[in-house]
Amino acid sequence: MPELPEAEVVRRGLDAVVRGRTLVAVEVGRDRAVRREPSMAAFVDALAGRTVAGTGRIGKFLVVRLADGDGRDVVVVHLGMSGQLRVAESAAEPRRPHTHVVWALDDGREVRFVDPRTFGQMWRDRTREPGGRPVTLGHLGPDALDDLTDASVLASRLANRRVRLKLRLMDQTAVAGLGNIYTDEICFRAGVSGGRPAGALADAEVERLVEVTRVVLTDAIVAGGSSLADAQYVDLFGRTGEYQRQHAVHARAGLACPVCGTEIVRERFGGRFGYSCSVCQT
Repeated sequence: MPELPEAEVVRRGLDAVVRGRTLVAVEVGRDRAVRREPSMAAFVDALAGRTVAGTGRIGKFLVVRLADGDGRDVVVVHLGMSGQLRVAESAAEPRRPHTHVVWALDDGREVRFVDPRTFGQMWRDRTREPGGRPVTLGHLGPDALDDLTDASVLASRLANRRVRLKLRLMDQTAVAGLGNIYTDEICFRAGVSGGRPAGALADAEVERLVEVTRVVLTDAIVAGGSSLADAQYVDLFGRTGEYQRQHAVHARAGLACPVCGTEIVRERFGGRFGYSCSVCQT
């Protein structure tokens, strides 16, 4: 599943394509892609003719803000496990299999939502104030890139929690946007073990976590995100990310730690595996 850096790369590409454009037509080919809507027709009728003011992102979710009306109407896009947003230069460009939603823009291009496994979806929503969070995303914690402005924000999310740190960081109600890949990389860069109780970290360790979170996420965005072996994540133009080449520990079990040379170990965290260096991380 794409994490925050991948979602942000897609958002930036999407913003360049749709900002200021009008959706002259909307097509839905599978109801599961808009399963929160009353019907496919309701989604189509509500969006056709609307103009896009711009885009945003909350954690792993994309937010398309609509210009007309009172400024509170949005469309939320969740890419899920295998979802992709792809741009086509014209309607004549052949559609990929599993293209479930198409937005035809007033410049002739199309934005297409492709999702083989159909865990992703789009839905209409409202914000409480213009530019605010969509109501359905109100349960999410602070955005890992935009909202962790100082250590106190993260400290409040970790305090008195006995759950292991990696699992707490992946809890979207605690911190929005982090998943299996970037929690491994962040914990490694901060020098803390993801297996420790979240509430047991010292103040200095929380400060390091906040500092390296911004560095890791920013570096990953610059590199276009991480595309793993399944190549399910690509940007709006079909380009794979390159940050996987910079992973220090994630999915590198049995290989040497890039800092100390110790063999990287794999450990189960619920239904996921985490990767770490037992020497560099305490």
